[in-house]
Amino acid sequence: MLLEDGSEPGPVYFDVGSGAHVPLSTEWHAYDGRFGRPKAALLRGACACGWRGAAEYPLDWTVLDDNKPLYEAGVDLAGPIGDFNAHLTVVRDAAVPLPEPLTVLLTALTETLETAAVKDPLVALKALADLGHLIAEVGADAALAVQVGRVPIETVTTALGTSETAARRYVNSYRHP
Repeated sequence: MLLEDGSEPGPVYFDVGSGAHVPLSTEWHAYDGRFGRPKAALLRGACACGWRGAAEYPLDWTVLDDNKPLYEAGVDLAGPIGDFNAHLTVVRDAAVPLPEPLTVLLTALTETLETAAVKDPLVALKALADLGHLIAEVGADAALAVQVGRVPIETVTTALGTSETAARRYVNSYRHP
């Protein structure tokens, strides 16, 4: 989302009255110029990892209703969504592939747990509790390997297909639960 001057706006805050929590949004449709909000001039694909698409897609405000929310205006999002999906393909292709036996095991585990959740929820909850302990233990070992420098954070970022901030947060979550 870009404004007329080419800048990317900050979040939009919603005044919902008194209270300590003020909701905010960075969704494209919040920038409709209503209620003192910034008015978007261009759309472009964007990702939480920091990627921004090169292509810009103009919003034609001569055909958009200023009194309606943008999400009701029938804006064509094919361009930005296509750019974003292409970005995700690049990210997925760069991410570390799971070995076939592990993929098969995880798929079978998912199916078994989903069935247990319906047929015998207590079995599913017990299995998930056991998995939680296993995940914490193995995750701590893997995170320690990253944190002592055996694996650079840039490699973790690419392998997980995420931003450096998210990768650090993910690794730290296993070291300091």
